[in-house]
Amino acid sequence: MKKILKFSLLVLIALLGVIGLFSVVTGKTYLFRAIYYNFSGIDDYKIFSNRPVESTDEQAWIVANQEERLTAPDTLLQQLEELKTVACVVIKDGKLVYENYWEGYSDSSLSGSFSVAKSIVSLLIGAAINDGAIGSVEDSVIRYLPELPAELAAMRIKDLLTMSSGTDFQESYTNPISITSEMYYGSDLLKTAFQVKKEATPGTLHRYKSGDTQLLGFILERATGETLSAYASKKLWKPLGAKHCALWSLDREGGHEKAYCCFNTNARDFARIGQMMLDSGRWNGVTIIDRAYYKAAITPCNLIDEEGKKCNYYGYQWWIHPKYPEVFYARGILGQYIIVIPSTRTVIVRLGHKRSSIKIDGVPTEVTSLIHWGLANK
Repeated sequence: MKKILKFSLLVLIALLGVIGLFSVVTGKTYLFRAIYYNFSGIDDYKIFSNRPVESTDEQAWIVANQEERLTAPDTLLQQLEELKTVACVVIKDGKLVYENYWEGYSDSSLSGSFSVAKSIVSLLIGAAINDGAIGSVEDSVIRYLPELPAELAAMRIKDLLTMSSGTDFQESYTNPISITSEMYYGSDLLKTAFQVKKEATPGTLHRYKSGDTQLLGFILERATGETLSAYASKKLWKPLGAKHCALWSLDREGGHEKAYCCFNTNARDFARIGQMMLDSGRWNGVTIIDRAYYKAAITPCNLIDEEGKKCNYYGYQWWIHPKYPEVFYARGILGQYIIVIPSTRTVIVRLGHKRSSIKIDGVPTEVTSLIHWGLANK
């Protein structure tokens, strides 16, 4: 047994040595962090540098009276608990009608958004167009990011929004040397995101790519002259009356926001984004997002996807449920959701550690379960 343990230890040391040498020779030193932390989690803001998304005056949610409050079905609660949910909040007709927390999380606990941040970036693009900082979704990306390869000159902002940039960015969450891992654990987002080359004609093929959203983040920086966090504070967090400052994780101290992920806040404040979208891009009657942009954001792009089918499930970085096309939602890889159900004036936020591995019509099963619950409470 001792010989086996000694041999195993030597193999491990040799493997770490090879990885270390590879990291240094290739410049991929982020691998040390990737291997150390292994898998991403909802508290990863603690291992990254962050920039605050400031809030000022809270606009408190109206808490529904006992008669108006909802009760979650036992089957749904079981599903949420099996998927290690930490928070579930429901807003109906502008009132907080359901709230539940697990694992010691509360209404003020920070939790990572993962790709829910993509939907937030989409809203900021809409705000920048409304401000005149960006001309339109038809603008060439190279107009704002001239460092990109000239072969991408035909790529428009709209192509990034609909994940049809035509770049060769490869989405991978398990390969530690993938560009996705490098963006997450690395310290130079600009260099990493700009590595892309042309693979297909922009605007012709929908293929999910976090790199597209990261480029949108850089466009916002260039167009507004502000950090993503500062612009989000001015255009979303302060106008929406968020109770708590959010944190947006950076590639390094004082660096760039990870636009495609890593917006950290709590369930109640995430719900404000859903309520604004429920009200067609307005908050308390004040326009935050132009109505035309809002409508385009939640309308399927209908481009051909990798399976050769029409993309009837994705707009401008917002998901649409194919079976319930009025319902749209933001989603993160570990089951972070902001679900908007217009017919019942309902917003549902779910945060947690896991999402179901089972998808029907491309939709995780718990999303459909939450939608059914929201539709049942008219």
